[in-house]
Amino acid sequence: MGALQSSPGQPEYVDLAEKTGFSFEQIGVLHKRFKQLSHNEETLRRDHFNKIPDLACNPIRSQIIEAFFDRRNFCKNGDGTVEEIGFEEFLVVMSHFRPPSLHMTEEQRESLRREKLRFLFNMHDTDNDGTITLEEYRHVVEELLSLSGALGKDTAKSIADAAMLEVASISMGHMEPDEFYEGITFEHFLKLLNGFEIESRMNIRFLKMDTTTLCK
Repeated sequence: MGALQSSPGQPEYVDLAEKTGFSFEQIGVLHKRFKQLSHNEETLRRDHFNKIPDLACNPIRSQIIEAFFDRRNFCKNGDGTVEEIGFEEFLVVMSHFRPPSLHMTEEQRESLRREKLRFLFNMHDTDNDGTITLEEYRHVVEELLSLSGALGKDTAKSIADAAMLEVASISMGHMEPDEFYEGITFEHFLKLLNGFEIESRMNIRFLKMDTTTLCK
């Protein structure tokens, strides 16, 4: 869905608003960013993201970029990756970074949290086998702690290391000698991050846009 010609209130905006939770105004702002990023083309490719200065020094730059082309993040039961995306796919992926609305019910917040954690899990489950490694889990914890801004990089790394070792000791301690550790599943991942406040920490900044402001 490349070029978006509708005005707020027309069917295209209504459908996208229902699908992503963004307001008509936010969709308009994001469409302008999409056109800037794509240089007015109807689709985005990886090379467009590779030219974003704000992403150049991000330690998980490659995972962020790949997330936009991962079918799991914008198609129900999606599998594999695509070479380019239109505005609708871009908007759906961006919605994963949208903070919760103050008017959400507890059930809606829990659903949003699960969606964000699934998105985060997919970013590290690069081979789509349904599991992530202990090292990948350590990276997730370190990223979440660093995003809080309350801890220094070294402190976040130390806590993440300890979290990884704790999971390893618990998981492998219950294994038989001939068993092979297959990694952390999504359901296990949900339980491990039960104490983390993730809803407002997952955000992305590029093209002078901050997704922490995209809240109704």
